[in-house]
Amino acid sequence: MKILIVDDNEQVRNLLRDYLPTSFDEIYECSDGGEAVSFFKRHQPDWVLMDWEMPKMNGITAIREIIGEFPTANICMVTAFDDEEIRSEALSAGASGFVLKDNLFELEDILAKAEVH
Repeated sequence: MKILIVDDNEQVRNLLRDYLPTSFDEIYECSDGGEAVSFFKRHQPDWVLMDWEMPKMNGITAIREIIGEFPTANICMVTAFDDEEIRSEALSAGASGFVLKDNLFELEDILAKAEVH
């Protein structure tokens, strides 16, 4: 399975790598939402872990663009912002899940369920 980690912070990308199940044998990284949209169009990974706040294109805009072209894409927003408005925007944009960076155990659960399918 292929996964794309999108975060402008390299340390966070490395941390997320540590939480991935072994079923993800191809792990890719982008540091901005615009890069993620381009990457997704070319490679269509099984999952995308998308940060919210990034310098050029934020995660919600990237989610909308990806879902607009690939409605069945699996995208989980992974952010440090515990904000109900951001959560609501991400889910209405098409995110499959919303996880806080300080509670990555939820991410494990989301991805574990994906392994079963």
